[in-house]
Amino acid sequence: MAKRVGADKWLFGTVLAMSLFGLVMIFSTSAVMAKEQFGSPYRFVLQQAVFVVLGIVALFVLMKVDYRRYNNPKFVFPCVAVTALLLIAVFFMAGMNGAHRWLRIGGQSLQPSELAKPLTVLFLAYFLQNRIHQIDDIRGTLLRAVAVPLLFIALIIKEPDLGTALVCAGVTLVMLWLAGIQGRYIAIALAAAAPLLYYMLFHVAFRRARMLAFWNPDADPRGAGFHILQSLIAVGTGGFFGRGLTEGMQKLFYLPEPQTDFIYATVCEELGLIGALLLLGGFVLLGYRGLRAAYLSTDPFARFLAFGMTSAILIQAFFNMSVVLALLPTKGIPLPFISSGGTSVFITLASMGVLLNITREID
Repeated sequence: MAKRVGADKWLFGTVLAMSLFGLVMIFSTSAVMAKEQFGSPYRFVLQQAVFVVLGIVALFVLMKVDYRRYNNPKFVFPCVAVTALLLIAVFFMAGMNGAHRWLRIGGQSLQPSELAKPLTVLFLAYFLQNRIHQIDDIRGTLLRAVAVPLLFIALIIKEPDLGTALVCAGVTLVMLWLAGIQGRYIAIALAAAAPLLYYMLFHVAFRRARMLAFWNPDADPRGAGFHILQSLIAVGTGGFFGRGLTEGMQKLFYLPEPQTDFIYATVCEELGLIGALLLLGGFVLLGYRGLRAAYLSTDPFARFLAFGMTSAILIQAFFNMSVVLALLPTKGIPLPFISSGGTSVFITLASMGVLLNITREID
């Protein structure tokens, strides 16, 4: 196909608009809490703004870098190795709330599990591009393809961070599906994972409490069911038009983590059904343009890369929104572009730079 003069403007505009909207919502959700805890209402939004700016710079740079440069074992495997080492290094850092998810260097923190998501996509794109016709070769293709994702998933579960691990697992499955794997192999994989997932959900105390609260949050409204109930109150009181930007009540020390895990609940409360649907529409548009790029690309590596990066964002957004709407048990996972979290927004924007470069190659 003829080479595109510029990148996909719809995708570019959607990414920038959602990033800026995220800053607005982070300020709205965190200003009162930041003023109470740190003496400044701008504490969280300024921190996020720094990483958004850095992420946009990375987006512009990577948008100009030919994606084919990444299709090289000298690039892929060192990146995989560094990511694995970073995931191991977190266990040597002091934990926070019983979890080892962050590397802290010079007052800044890095969450390596966020890096694991695009690296899972990169590795699978590199590995699967020439093995489409051998995808059902268990030893030669399947076991080798899932080795790196399983390593990442195991380390992330150990942190523990089941939500991000499930995102990585979901991305792996959909990329194998794109490669043409037979449905019976996916069924076997899901059946093999089911006992482990059951154990992690029902034999780990805090997850078991969340599962029971998911089925009946009213049984413990001030304990395990608190998160779900407060989220539903925020969603329900927003109505059609919402209370108005910055006018939400649930974020005032009722809704847990209003600027991160439950930011979509505040969107629903302050901007109502209209705002919630517009944000959902942003993800739909991003998904359409990203999957369109994958579909139109004639390069197998680019197709896998675009499909995987788009799928990772959509899967993560699905998890976050489903938790807020009580469609899934409570699990801390950020809403891409919107939730507070420097590592998350920087890596997501950088990934979009790679995707935008791919769009330059299609009509």
